[in-house]
Order: sequence, then structure tokens, then C-alpha cells
Amino acid sequence: MTSASAEELGVAAAALRAGHVVAIPTDTVYGVAVDPSRVGATVRLFAVKGRPPEVALPILVADAGQAAELAGTAGWTEAARRLAERYWPGALTVVVYRRPGLEWDLGGDPSTIGLRCPANAAARALCREVGPLATTSANRHGEPSCTTAAEVRTVFGPELLVVDDGPGQGVASTVVDLTGRAAGIERRGAVSLLRQGAVSFDEVAQLLAEL
Repeated sequence: MTSASAEELGVAAAALRAGHVVAIPTDTVYGVAVDPSRVGATVRLFAVKGRPPEVALPILVADAGQAAELAGTAGWTEAARRLAERYWPGALTVVVYRRPGLEWDLGGDPSTIGLRCPANAAARALCREVGPLATTSANRHGEPSCTTAAEVRTVFGPELLVVDDGPGQGVASTVVDLTGRAAGIERRGAVSLLRQGAVSFDEVAQLLAEL
């Protein structure tokens, strides 16, 4: 269920298709999002956020099917499938190899992509309507994340379109790397922890150890 109206979601979808930055709710914190397939959209997102381009933008998806399309055969491994099945929709971001030819300007390593399916109906509805969305937490880079629409408006001002769907839980997603290229904070076998968040890394590592 979502408290955002169909009209609000329709306005947001139209803005995203036009290449604009839109603040959207997720199950964790509010995010600022763009359609990464629109030329120049991620450049605007980096500028609004004040995020260095070497820090890659993650992607929100409507479901595991969208994620698999972005990762391709090589990227959407059994480990990725197992984690999506267990934790999605939810607060786990998986970094995998992206499919050849997917040349979205997300910053960071152009061969990889961070993917998450959020447990928020409004966010998933926008991903179904518009497509996968490049989304980062709604805050100026290095400052605390916003957990309500009111906080987003205070930080970014009235010119930014905000989809209000009530407060998020306030704890960011856990980010794990499945490519083997990132050492991260901690490594267990083939999975590395890049950021500890709402999902236990111990549980993630244990699940993958069973493969």
C-alpha cells in the first residue's frame, strides 16, 4: 500500500521521463532519482546531490526481473538470484557486473551496477511505470539522509518535486559486492560488505556459503 496518490505518481513519472530529478520515498530513507536512460539526467542528479562522480549511483528496480535485465547473464549469478529471492523487496543492494552495452552514466566503475528492489509500493510503481531509476539518498553529499518529505523540502527547496509517502525507517540499505573486485569493509568468500545497513551481513554471508 502507498499513501501517494495515482495523480502524484503520474506527475512524478512524467517528470522522470522528461529527465528531471524527483525525490521519491523508499522503505529506508527518501531518495533523489532520475531515469538513467535520459541523456544528462544523472549529471543533474550528481549536481543536485553534490555527489562526486566517482561514487557510483545505485539503481532501484521494480522486481528481480528488471535487475536481471540490467545485469545480463554473466552478472545475474546464482548468488544474486539467491539474495534477491531472500531479501527483496527490502534493504539490500547488490553490486554485480552490468550487461555489455548498458552505457548509463552512473559514475564509478562502468562495468558494474548496484541494484535494489525497495519494500515501498510507490517506488516500485514508479520503476514499473518509468523503468529502473538511478537513486541516491535525499541529502547533500556527506550530510544525514532525509527520512520524511518535509525534510527533503527543507534541504532541497520547493523547486524539487517530492512524492510524499510517509516516513522511511531511517536505516540505509546494506550494500554488498558480488563481483570479487571490491575488498570493502569485510569479505566472506565471494561477497564483500561495502556498507552495513538494515540487513545483517552475517546472514548474507551465511546464505551464500550454502551455495
